Amino acid sequence: MIANHTPLYRHLRGWLMAVIFTALGLYVAWPWLAKGPHTRTIVFYGFSILGEAMNEAVFPAFRDEWRARTGEEVEFISSFGGSGTVTNQILMGVPAEVALLSLELDAHRIAGARIVPAEDWRRLPQRGVLNRTPFIILVRPGNPKNIRDFADLARPGIAVVHPDPFTSGGANWAILAEYGAAARGPGGKASGEQMLLGIWQNVVAQAASARAARTQFENGFGDALITYEQEAIWDRLHGKLHAEIVYPRSTILSEHTLVVIDRNIKPKDREMVAAFVEFLWSEKAQRLFAQSGFRSVDEHLNADFRKIDDAFRVDDFGGWKEAKREIIETIWKGRVLKQLRH
Repeated sequence: MIANHTPLYRHLRGWLMAVIFTALGLYVAWPWLAKGPHTRTIVFYGFSILGEAMNEAVFPAFRDEWRARTGEEVEFISSFGGSGTVTNQILMGVPAEVALLSLELDAHRIAGARIVPAEDWRRLPQRGVLNRTPFIILVRPGNPKNIRDFADLARPGIAVVHPDPFTSGGANWAILAEYGAAARGPGGKASGEQMLLGIWQNVVAQAASARAARTQFENGFGDALITYEQEAIWDRLHGKLHAEIVYPRSTILSEHTLVVIDRNIKPKDREMVAAFVEFLWSEKAQRLFAQSGFRSVDEHLNADFRKIDDAFRVDDFGGWKEAKREIIETIWKGRVLKQLRH
């Protein structure tokens, strides 16, 4: 069943989630922030699937490097959730200094609120893109429904689990993957819209983030889950993958945007935060991302990843502003969802 997305419901749910997560973020951060000038901390917010890679690999590596360089200890205060939720938290005033968002559109929302200068992130390496991952399909062991591509998710009798596009950056990427896989073929835009309609007729469960949707799938909902490749690779590396990965022939390569929220950084910490941001694009950090299942922006580090036959990007749709307007708002929300409600 498609979740209730009436304007009032979305407004109340979004407001309540923002308040809760803002309070939690401040609660977690306060003991560190209250310690005063001798505590070196970096406050990092990120989209849902980043937690293990950052907490278990990237943060410790920078901590060691900073200690070796300066003799100082640095601690990270981190929070992870759906990219839309993280963005709402930042808009509500959590003290994030650095944020890694699932999609650039969320960075534009932050800039629109004048929290950072417009497109400030594009001055960073790779125009602010820190890592990538294609969208894939997870199916039950043995692939009992014989799902081989996105088109199979539109077949009658297939139950699909999907993150919620109103809160999850991953869900927006997934819609572009579903649409583009068909629209790039002979049928063009009409085929893309039919693909979305067919898949969304089969969506049986949604969740606020890609990670939460993964939990639903693991708890037995559905026959298939559309998600980030990184999630599946991470679990496979750690012996926790109880599903099979299906690689669509054509799928999108998601790109994740780093935003530095300068106004939240104390003057004494600017050098340290700048060093951390620079470190994120270093070969060492990019290798750690690759070892954690993310594809590096440095292509020579991606040799061990499976090649996608037709890997496309959001720029193929004119960038996120155009893709949001034409595909997410006009086609998916304006036409597909309306047909599903009738």
